[in-house]
Amino acid sequence: MHIKGMSLGPLGANCYILQKEKDVLIVDPGGDAEAIIQTIQQDDVTPLAILLTHAHFDHIGALDEIRKYYNIDVYLHEKEKDWLEESKLNRSKLFTGQDIMTSPPEHTLLEGSLHIGPFSFDVYHTPGHSPGSVSFVFPEEEKVVSGDVLFYQGIGRTDLPGGDIEQLTNSIKQKLYTLNDTFTVFPGHGPKTTIGSEKRNNPFIYVR
Repeated sequence: MHIKGMSLGPLGANCYILQKEKDVLIVDPGGDAEAIIQTIQQDDVTPLAILLTHAHFDHIGALDEIRKYYNIDVYLHEKEKDWLEESKLNRSKLFTGQDIMTSPPEHTLLEGSLHIGPFSFDVYHTPGHSPGSVSFVFPEEEKVVSGDVLFYQGIGRTDLPGGDIEQLTNSIKQKLYTLNDTFTVFPGHGPKTTIGSEKRNNPFIYVR
């Protein structure tokens, strides 16, 4: 599986295009829909679905346009299923002065295994940054898309409604840090890293 990252939208959220042969999954289309569409067209691939690590405004800015353009389904954790319709919940009104809204997800995520086309992966519920934050774990490829939970030498903010530092700490220590050190982490913002590097070097949550 090949992963292509694009830093998009007002806060530079990472949108990831996960590719297996000619099929792709789009993760967190945070903005610049034209750039996403252009990349997909250049690669001559077929989008199967949109996966959301969570529903804050900076991760869903291009969702409505991408969803309609390709007529594909959206997957989001059940605890945030109402956030796509409410600018107060996804915080778009507060941070941008604009209402970012779209219809609810076609599928609500729960923790467990998920299969979409040729993609097989695990959904980890990793709350703390937001109530419905999830991480997408690909065991065979040793890759994890962590959203705004774990960053390169950083962690997600917990000062927004629904944030909880204790939950975030537990999500990282009890779930993400149980993955092999060799797993590559693709975060919601910033450069990629590895589980081993973060366990040793993350100044917020590390393992001696």
